[in-house]
Amino acid sequence: MRIAIIGGGAGGFFTAINLAEKHPDFKIVIFEKGKNVLGKVKVSGGGRCNVTHACFEPKELVKFYPRGNKELLGPFHTFLTGDTMEWFESRGVALKIESDNRVFPVSNDSQTIINCFMDWVEKYQIEVKTECGVENFEPQENQWLVSHSEKQELFDAVVVASGGNSNAVWNQLEKLGYDIEPPIPSLFTFNTKDTRLRNLSGLSVPNAKVKIAGTKISESGPVLVTHWGLSGPGILKLSAVGATLLHSKEYQFSIIVDWCNDVDSEKVLESFQEQRKFHPKKKVLNTPLCDLPKRLWESFIQYCGISEEKIWAELGAKEQNKLFETIKNSLFQINGKSTNKEEFVTCGGVKLNQINFTKFESKLHPNLYFVGEVLNIDALTGGFNFQAAWTGGFMVAKSLVK
Repeated sequence: MRIAIIGGGAGGFFTAINLAEKHPDFKIVIFEKGKNVLGKVKVSGGGRCNVTHACFEPKELVKFYPRGNKELLGPFHTFLTGDTMEWFESRGVALKIESDNRVFPVSNDSQTIINCFMDWVEKYQIEVKTECGVENFEPQENQWLVSHSEKQELFDAVVVASGGNSNAVWNQLEKLGYDIEPPIPSLFTFNTKDTRLRNLSGLSVPNAKVKIAGTKISESGPVLVTHWGLSGPGILKLSAVGATLLHSKEYQFSIIVDWCNDVDSEKVLESFQEQRKFHPKKKVLNTPLCDLPKRLWESFIQYCGISEEKIWAELGAKEQNKLFETIKNSLFQINGKSTNKEEFVTCGGVKLNQINFTKFESKLHPNLYFVGEVLNIDALTGGFNFQAAWTGGFMVAKSLVK
């Protein structure tokens, strides 16, 4: 059996290796239009490769997928994060779970994952063609005619694993009758010139709540102040969940930030009263509350018009109210986005109602399969997008072997 895999990324390699392992006599060819393979694996997690996430319950895991959660529930019962970890460790890649449950190779080097893939590709004699883009693929009787930059070949099955920027592939799929959700950015950071964040680049808050104003869309997590605005896991998660809405707004919108999500509103107000009662002569400027970073607190005091010399006993009701709102309900106008280069992800792709997710096979054409971001599936940052690719690749290999 001859299998063509379009795309030399994580999903393509994982599918190929699992296929070859289960059926060594298959002839498997990976077609990659670029000079190099596994590019996203190389840069993932700051060059460390965030392999997966230590969430071991399918019903919990799917909550991290803004698009594709219902479709992935069944497949995750077949191949989950623990299976991914066992797969790599049984092939000599030691993994570790970090405090935020992200999973990385112990080496802290994405090249470890790449080397693993390349070793097994060589062992199973899987052919990898770089700078060899697939120009066309179409059904021909019970096979697929694949036209690439070298020649035309017949294959028994085609696996499309071309990623989230595969316009040429999507165009070809549209000709075959597939509906494509136009790709738009999913994980990105927010641009703002708000004066409260001036000179605070590099400052982070461990657990903030961020909400798109006028909606119910909110996320929590670390927020990082950058020289262009706001980033960090909390912002990236919000950008993923709100990707379609924010795209429709052309990235001109407002967010509300609760800078101390761990402390409820009543306790913040109580802390004001405690300062007035027990430390009345302390300067407000020198008394950061709610574990806020000192620089952020000083910025808030300045924004609220509270003088540097004012003590808690002198703090008026209006000043207290403004300080409270600044801590718990800061409104920021966002004007544009920036690419999160480490974890560049798009939402969009082949619409999911055309896929049989027990096999990751097309409902329109037999022996045409889809893995990874070519589908309209994407996830929050933290190893979840790779997990969707690993699961899809495993399911395709299992299906084709049958």
